[in-house]
Amino acid sequence: MAGPSDIEWTDATWNPIIGCAMVSPGCTNCYAMRMAARLQSMGAASYRGVTRKSGGRFVWTGKIRVNEKALAAPLAWKRPKKIFVNSMSDLFQNGIGGDVVSRVWDVMARAPQHVFQILTKRPDRMRDILRQQSLPVLPHVWLGTSVENSDYVGRIDDLRATPASVRFVSFEPLIGPVGRVNLSGVHWAIVGGESGPKSRPILEDWVDELLNVCREQDVAFFFKQWGGTNKKIAGRSFRGRTWDEYPEEVAAP
Repeated sequence: MAGPSDIEWTDATWNPIIGCAMVSPGCTNCYAMRMAARLQSMGAASYRGVTRKSGGRFVWTGKIRVNEKALAAPLAWKRPKKIFVNSMSDLFQNGIGGDVVSRVWDVMARAPQHVFQILTKRPDRMRDILRQQSLPVLPHVWLGTSVENSDYVGRIDDLRATPASVRFVSFEPLIGPVGRVNLSGVHWAIVGGESGPKSRPILEDWVDELLNVCREQDVAFFFKQWGGTNKKIAGRSFRGRTWDEYPEEVAAP
């Protein structure tokens, strides 16, 4: 599972880890969970046992494995890319040891032509593992966390305490307001509604509030989508335009 991506804010995905576990309400309708279930049903050996059926849908089992075949993939990509690390999983979930993170870090260090974007719902564990393993701050590695509503804004404090060249917050799926959040030390905010079956609505007021916060605190703002059962129809225009801002370190495509 490595290659080009249609995710609006990246160029490619790289999945050295297979499998995950739900940790908060933002995980309920996870697209990666649905995709992993499909791959499992198609007989993909590496995805065997990572999901199970529960209440008429498939959910993560918590089984995790390292995808050895994909681990070195970015080293073969010579043309510079923005690469979303573990779009199908979470590098800092329980069960992933510091030794595995160190192997991923080594690959990224050897591919400075790329920008690596790591997103986690466990920034406290990210902070601790990077410290314990004494992993260096790499200028081309961006570290981020997901915040789906006001109950999880504390994750931003953990991200802020993590040394990084660029920090970002993904407010996606935004399933509730986050209020006038403090984004000091954060360089980029991605905002988006949930998409797919049983997607929960996003309100324009929530997006408006986040855009205003980004403007006040000098944070780049990227509006990914309104979402819904058909995200293409819903589109990604907000206030009459698209918002594809990036941190200053990389130009918008």
